[in-house]
Amino acid sequence: MSAYIFHIDANSAFLSWSAAYRVAVLGEKTDLRLIPSIVGGDQEKRHGIVLAKSTPAKRYDIKTGEAIVTARQKCPGLVVIPPDYGLYVSASRAFVDKLRQYTDQVIQYSIDEAWAVFDGYEKLYGQGQMVSFAHALKDEIKEELGFTVNIGISTNFLLSKMAGDFSKPDKVHTLFPEEIEKKMWPLPVSELFFVGKATTAKLHKLGIYTIGELARADEEMIRAHLKTPGKIIQGYARGEDLQPYMFTHESNKGYGNSLTAPVDIVTEEYARHLMLSLCETVGARLRNDNVKVSVISVHITTCEFQHTHKQMQLLTPTDVTEEIYAAACPIFKKLWDGKAPIRQIGVHTSKVESDAGRQYNLFDLQKYDRLETLNRTIDTIRGKYGEDSIFRAGFLRSNVTHMSGGLDKERRSGVTLGIDIKG
Repeated sequence: MSAYIFHIDANSAFLSWSAAYRVAVLGEKTDLRLIPSIVGGDQEKRHGIVLAKSTPAKRYDIKTGEAIVTARQKCPGLVVIPPDYGLYVSASRAFVDKLRQYTDQVIQYSIDEAWAVFDGYEKLYGQGQMVSFAHALKDEIKEELGFTVNIGISTNFLLSKMAGDFSKPDKVHTLFPEEIEKKMWPLPVSELFFVGKATTAKLHKLGIYTIGELARADEEMIRAHLKTPGKIIQGYARGEDLQPYMFTHESNKGYGNSLTAPVDIVTEEYARHLMLSLCETVGARLRNDNVKVSVISVHITTCEFQHTHKQMQLLTPTDVTEEIYAAACPIFKKLWDGKAPIRQIGVHTSKVESDAGRQYNLFDLQKYDRLETLNRTIDTIRGKYGEDSIFRAGFLRSNVTHMSGGLDKERRSGVTLGIDIKG
């Protein structure tokens, strides 16, 4: 038998994390998870959308990704809060750290979901005991971190991911190969991993409405109409595992991080927020290992399986978060057409050097030394007092504009860095 693979996914992560923080830290009496509420993007711009919703909001048929104005029409009393990306990064780290207490094989796939591989457990435990362990882990996360998760269990990554997306919240499900026909095939084809609206529409035109119908469909017909993506998703429908590029996007050795967004990335602003969080983790790892890099690359995967990347050679090696981010932003602008919805984004580095020198010019000498010292000071503070003890003002820009009442004055006790990071 293969290793057991858990897929752990935080339920309505953005809203759940904000709600947990407001109740546990700020002492608010109303739990946003218990009332119709959403986390919404910038409402002053036309692209303001629902990023996450509470269970009561679902009863009004409010959907992730729809316009906030439409959501308000469905529920006039809807409570809307802005996203807090700094908080989400901290909650994500705590979430992954909890999983690493039980296995060193943790693969974070997005800010709110990860796989945990339990290799060797099959020799000690049966399926029943692993299910019991999953329930205990789910309850431990709820008790210690204050939010609920779904856990899917299988023997490959795809099936555990599909199992984790079964009924929510706060559930444990299995989807072993022998359960595919009963549990997965009756589902609408739109619920298959990586099948978006456009692909669903194409499949419907072919008379394919369920995952089982896709699995049993003629392979030549699928390839003729959907090309390579059709071959991939038909494999998924049959229970085949995920392709390697879903986990790594660089063949050369280096430092990098990627994530799958909870909703499609359709604005440059949202992409920049995500890239900043990725650059923070990459920079911290470089400094921890006392190495520097001179090549920065950005990769994206669209909802239609189009995965592309570009890279940039720096003038001199660096381990500074701001310089990595400053390189990533223009790379992203060249890479993205501004139209195709992005599902996954990553920042990677290469040409790693230890004891690398710095080629200074007259304009960046003081700036680089100041940023390098500041970055290492931040790492020291976070190592001593926790990841959320200090965070960047860039994560809070939208919050400062939209938060009302005393909430902004009673932010978490961490220090805010007044650094305006430009791309």
